[in-house]
Amino acid sequence: QVRLVESAGGSVKPGGSLRLSCTASGSMYSINTMAWHRLRPGKQREFVADDLLGGATNYADSVMGRFVVSRNNDRNTVTLQMNNLKPEDTAIYYCYMAGVGRDFKGFDSWGQGTQVTVSS
Repeated sequence: QVRLVESAGGSVKPGGSLRLSCTASGSMYSINTMAWHRLRPGKQREFVADDLLGGATNYADSVMGRFVVSRNNDRNTVTLQMNNLKPEDTAIYYCYMAGVGRDFKGFDSWGQGTQVTVSS
């Protein structure tokens, strides 16, 4: 079983920055995908960004150029640096990881979610 723990979110004014992190613990052999998704008010959960084992990163169009995702494989951690935040970035942000456990079975896990509020 893999458990993900996210850092606290927060409230910022438009144009501000926040940094989220998420750390995995448990029985992992490798973590192939480290990602962030978000749930905005009145919308379905959506993909934000991911950092794949091997180095590729992907971003939603809405955050491209403003958010940066990065991973630390030694610490089983993924970070989302959010810059130039906009009110429409207000959401609950969820960490997601998928990979292979030490039993060589696949796993995928979600964090508990953390609130980010962007408001003047």
